[in-house]
Amino acid sequence: MPKPSAIPTPAALAKAVPHPAVPTAPALITTDHSASAAYGRVDDNGTVFVRTKEGEQEVGSYPGASNEQALTYFARKYDELFASAVLLEQRLAQPEVPSKDVAEGLKTLTAQVTDATVVGDLDALAAKLDEIQSGIASKRKVEQQHRAEARAAATAERERIVAEAEAIAGQPESRIQWKTSGARMRELLDEWKAHQRASVRLERDTESSLWTRFSSARNGFDKARRSHFAGLDAAHADAKSAKERLVAEAEALASSTDWAATAGAFKRLMDEWRRAGRASRSDDDKLWARFKAAQDSFFAAKDEVVAAEEEQYRGNLEVKEALLVEAEAILPVTDLEKAKSQLRTIQDKWDAAGKVPRADMDRVEKAMRRVEQTVRDAEDRKWKSSNPEVAARAKAMVDQLERAVADLEDDLAKAEASGNAGKVKKAREALEARQVWLDQARAGVAEFGG
Repeated sequence: MPKPSAIPTPAALAKAVPHPAVPTAPALITTDHSASAAYGRVDDNGTVFVRTKEGEQEVGSYPGASNEQALTYFARKYDELFASAVLLEQRLAQPEVPSKDVAEGLKTLTAQVTDATVVGDLDALAAKLDEIQSGIASKRKVEQQHRAEARAAATAERERIVAEAEAIAGQPESRIQWKTSGARMRELLDEWKAHQRASVRLERDTESSLWTRFSSARNGFDKARRSHFAGLDAAHADAKSAKERLVAEAEALASSTDWAATAGAFKRLMDEWRRAGRASRSDDDKLWARFKAAQDSFFAAKDEVVAAEEEQYRGNLEVKEALLVEAEAILPVTDLEKAKSQLRTIQDKWDAAGKVPRADMDRVEKAMRRVEQTVRDAEDRKWKSSNPEVAARAKAMVDQLERAVADLEDDLAKAEASGNAGKVKKAREALEARQVWLDQARAGVAEFGG
């Protein structure tokens, strides 16, 4: 007589396939197995049978036990199998449990059910396993869709990384900010590696194609950067050489006392310095410190000399301000010859007085120029008034205007006699204009004593 065979409990079955925590087995595992036991019977020899839709099947026997105990034993084994199926169905409903894990669990349970000697509703258990199998197929489709969506999103993200890298590499060299762009290229590489470590994998061809583009963009950028900085190093070297020459020249001029010429030379050197471009930061700073020290040394010495001279010139300023008082007393010019004589004397003293402080030079020189100009203007007016040729032209103009006025007076008289208001107005306006010109011409003749 066969002995009762051991069968894995639901807990043991769940442990066989790793999975997240799941609810405990349902209430099917109870001490009451009468519902399942109803599907079996025990014959007179103690043999246990189970009823199915295809008929009865012999299950086994339980020596030394009552009929009820034997049925309960085999019914309990069935209930444990069914509970395992329910537990597997619950795992199938959990989104985080992969269909692969559930399928492995179903494979194990199906093998156990095939070899099981149990009493219960075997048809219901078979139907439950079919439902689980169908659910696994549906879940696979959903997982495939999710994987496709995740792969599309990952592909789009890699496309973004590649496109940004290509945009950085494709900038005109004159507009690239090398430090910022280089840092961003390194960040994009880190992002690419992070995506490679992620669970979502791209199709091999797609990933290979994107990596080729990404690598090409990075290599192109690195090549352009190396070329740029190589050119920059050459330019820095040229600038350094040019500025070393300028520093040497500036240091040679630092002790010069030829103030005007050397100040002009330093201006020229500064213009050349600006055109020389930039050397490396450290070289540029050191060379500029030397250049400026030489320049400052020269101009500090020059300023000391100028300051001493300015102090000496203050006495000259007092003399010239006193001469200005004398010069301005000549005005207004009433006696031209006397004014010219006084002015010549003042001018001789002015020239002999020497330089004045730079801050006062413009003010006193302009004041003297105004007096000199006033005297010259008076002399010009006198010459014009005594010029026979000019006087003759002025008298001829007066004669011509007098004849024109006489003719216009006749025209006005005739217009008034005709009673034509329009002609009267036109003749009067013409007469008034010529009369104004005549008055001005007579005033000019009067200046010549005519």
